[in-house]
Amino acid sequence: KERLDQELRLCGEYGLRCKREIWRVQLALAKIRKAARGLLTLDESDPKRVFEGQALLRRMVRYKLLGEDEKRLDFVLQLTTQKLLERRLQTLGLKCGLARSIHHARVLIRQRHVRVGKQLVDVPSFLVRTDSEAHIDFGFDSPYGGGRPGRVARKRGPAPAAAARDSDEE
Repeated sequence: KERLDQELRLCGEYGLRCKREIWRVQLALAKIRKAARGLLTLDESDPKRVFEGQALLRRMVRYKLLGEDEKRLDFVLQLTTQKLLERRLQTLGLKCGLARSIHHARVLIRQRHVRVGKQLVDVPSFLVRTDSEAHIDFGFDSPYGGGRPGRVARKRGPAPAAAARDSDEE
């Protein structure tokens, strides 16, 4: 009962389409935790733990799942589903002001209006890296980003201008 309520709350809070999206994030988190647990069982001087542990921590810091001061495998085990959901393009699109709501952010991304850097991204679950976070913006071809106006705007656009010209001639 509690699990169902929490999943439904997460779906609403992060604008997810279905619970499968939550389960997918939980699976990714479980794999990350499993890797960290496996590395924690090894001796601290073990070359595998040193090499793979640093790689795992670097990846977590790159996605801003861990802070610079939390670069230890113990902190990887404390990651939550919410922390991963916060790094989705859909959530960050809302936070950086591209959309009016979390659902609007999802629609903008699916309709190919959003880019990260120079790359057009149409996947709401895209995990944004820390260095790319500042480069989330509307696409170059998007009507929101200064591109060609949309179909309705093109249809309505010339009509008011033509009506204004007709009234000036009279």
